[in-house]
Amino acid sequence: MARKKIDGEVAVKPNVFMRIGMFIKQIITELRKVVTPTRKQLFFWSLGVFIFVVILMIAVTAMDFGLGNLAFLIFG
Repeated sequence: MARKKIDGEVAVKPNVFMRIGMFIKQIITELRKVVTPTRKQLFFWSLGVFIFVVILMIAVTAMDFGLGNLAFLIFG
């Protein structure tokens, strides 16, 4: 067992199986805090993501087209 000295006291590090068990307990505790969105929330969040992706696609396409034409003008 690995031991560390902290202010004159010896702290014992838990073994690997205890750490795995503690990790799984923490995962379960955090998963209980998760709130599932309603159908309406999920629809509008998905719609928002879709609109954002479409806007980014338009922006990247415009930059690609514009920079391509600029390069064609500069280099012939």
